[in-house]
Amino acid sequence: MSSYSLGKATSPGSSAVSEKVRTRLEELDDLEEGSQREMLNLSQQDYANRIEELNQSLKEAWASDQKVKALKIVIQVSRLVYDRIWTMCSEPQPLPDAFSCDDVNDTAKETCLNWFFKIASIRELLPRLYVEASILKCNRFLNKIGIHTTLPRLTDMVRGIGDPLVAAYARAYLCRVGMEVAPELKDTLNRNFFDLLGTFRQLSGESVQNQLVVQRVEMPEYLTLYSPAINWILQCIAYRAPEPLLTEMMERCKTMGNNALLLNSIMRAFRPEFVAARATDFIGMIKECDEAGFPKHLLFGSLGRSLASADPPEPERLTILNEAWKVVTKVRSPRDYINCAEIWVEFTCRHFTKREVNTVLADMIKHMTPDRAFEDAYLQLQSVIRKILTYFHDFSVLFSMERFLPFLDMFQKDSVRVEVCRSIMEVFIKHQVEPTRDPVILNAMLHICKTMHDSVNALTLEDEKRSLSLLIIGFIRMVSFGRDFEQQLSFCVESRATFCNLEPVLVQLIHRRLSTSTSCFCVFFSQACAAYSFITIPSLSSIFSRLSLYLLSGQVALANQCLSQADAFLKAAVSILPEVPRSINVEGKLRSSESFLLDFINNFLSTLLVVPDHPEHGVLYLVRGLLNMVQDYTWEDNSDAKVRVYISALPLLAAMSQETYLYTIPKMDSNETLYGGDPKFLSELNKLCETLIGQVLDHLKALGREESARRQGSLAFALFGALLAHGDLRNNKLSQLTVNLWNLSHKHGYCDTRLSVRTLEHMKQQAQQPDMSHLSDAVQRLALQSRT
Repeated sequence: MSSYSLGKATSPGSSAVSEKVRTRLEELDDLEEGSQREMLNLSQQDYANRIEELNQSLKEAWASDQKVKALKIVIQVSRLVYDRIWTMCSEPQPLPDAFSCDDVNDTAKETCLNWFFKIASIRELLPRLYVEASILKCNRFLNKIGIHTTLPRLTDMVRGIGDPLVAAYARAYLCRVGMEVAPELKDTLNRNFFDLLGTFRQLSGESVQNQLVVQRVEMPEYLTLYSPAINWILQCIAYRAPEPLLTEMMERCKTMGNNALLLNSIMRAFRPEFVAARATDFIGMIKECDEAGFPKHLLFGSLGRSLASADPPEPERLTILNEAWKVVTKVRSPRDYINCAEIWVEFTCRHFTKREVNTVLADMIKHMTPDRAFEDAYLQLQSVIRKILTYFHDFSVLFSMERFLPFLDMFQKDSVRVEVCRSIMEVFIKHQVEPTRDPVILNAMLHICKTMHDSVNALTLEDEKRSLSLLIIGFIRMVSFGRDFEQQLSFCVESRATFCNLEPVLVQLIHRRLSTSTSCFCVFFSQACAAYSFITIPSLSSIFSRLSLYLLSGQVALANQCLSQADAFLKAAVSILPEVPRSINVEGKLRSSESFLLDFINNFLSTLLVVPDHPEHGVLYLVRGLLNMVQDYTWEDNSDAKVRVYISALPLLAAMSQETYLYTIPKMDSNETLYGGDPKFLSELNKLCETLIGQVLDHLKALGREESARRQGSLAFALFGALLAHGDLRNNKLSQLTVNLWNLSHKHGYCDTRLSVRTLEHMKQQAQQPDMSHLSDAVQRLALQSRT
């Protein structure tokens, strides 16, 4: 029998082995199912030719060391055999899923039997074993007990394989096939496992030892090669197995001198609940194992995986942790150490306090700092952070661990450090329910947020900036100093300097200051808050953010009786209106800015009602300033936006002419008090209204010349509504103008009929009131024009 090369094994416990195995299994799952389906329709000769092609491909793949490709070909062929015979049985009607050999026609049976005869003629034991096992399912076509008799026979055949490692994987494959085709045959699984145990005595034999010398492989490395096979067989045996089976396996392990390889597989195969209940017994067995054959830290790692998802008896937990950590902390290799320590962190967090977790973190820092070993263990270190955050949601407790922040300092790769900070922030935002002013939390979170902020550069994507901003904003919202407004202001000043590159954060800070200012009745502090906003707003790049914040800051300043600051904010807003671009980017698409600008101006106009005129700037200086900016602004071609602003300003001017304003600010005098219905003030209002109406009428005439009937009718009806709601229609000239506007809006049939009807009904109701009888004549004239 030919010998089998062991190859260069990886070091014990390394994740490279499992990763490699996982990758290869994923490759094997990616079978060429399309080619299989195509072959089902081939003739017998074409089918044979295709099998021969696959055979040649198999030889070439094996010769070029493409082992995964070779195995894929073998699996394809074995499936094709079964599918081919199934197809032969599907005429004249398909076989049922639960068919018996009695349902199979003679031609299919003969073909199937021919395959088995050909396999039996293979001289070499190992190829004959694997090929027959690969088509074991085909026994269903021949007789009812074929599988039940073939599996034990193949199990006996494995005993003829001289290399114990090769035999182990042959048994693993046989168990894998057996679980697929006959999972009820537990006896075969047990026989394979016990036969495998019997081969362990070969490991100390001359043949194996000589091979280890030739291959330059140490015994601990060699033993790890057995683990996947043993684990698979044990998993098959332990699947839905009762708890007493674990006790039986532990006893067998003891009779073999606590074989470390076997013990490791037992802990990984059985249910975590079963293992956790016997954790102390397993620790005792681990102590008795030979350190040279299989490192004990790997055994404790396997035990830790079970204890991470199942709880051992409470009185035993501290003893378990101490015994485990005695072994873990003595591991010299940083890679082996962190692989095991990372597992036991979850057990520590799950059952103990910050004191024990802090001790574990200190030990990790001690092992991973020398020679910057942490640079090769970022994945494990990130896992440690995630596990701690899973169990510690009280951040005052978390940040009181002396070694937590030093542990974070080991993440020195920028991308990894930011990712860790992000995970901490997400947990904080999710679980921090009450606002906090705890200095320990604030200092730590500011440090974490600064780390995220400082990662932003010119190449950072907008989505990434937005994501980081939302996390930092979430932290800022959870900071509250109660009535200590000075401390709140100091925090915002510090945060402004810290997060200067993230505009959404600066906007949030301004909103926080304004919110605090509305809660404080101290004029001095309100002035300080206003100064904060006035300094911060110009640093924002978004013109609409600046506009809205200037306006909001002015409104808050008015509410706090800070008139000079309010004037400064509102004047600043008016002064930057010319900077508004004609188009803006909204979710990656360019859109006209007119609608946003009109919304802002309307909001601004409503604020101006309560703003008293400055004694040094004349009557209505802010209103005139805003309208002048609107007049000079470069609007889009064929736009009616400027005229719509003029129409929106008419209700404001009408409200300013009233003896009592619609709304005022407590403890602050508006123009109604300052002017007290002064005729000169009212005259200025009337002149401005006439000017605006004149501008609108000129525009309507221009639209008539341009034959823009729809726009003309819409604007005419908008002006009609403003005059109806806010004008004095007892004035014959104004009353006639409203009738003309009504006619113009209906001239070309573009006016909303239902809106017209509702307007007339409203006017009729208003005309019934004693002081509104003058509307009756207007209603009749409008109704007559509508009928016409």
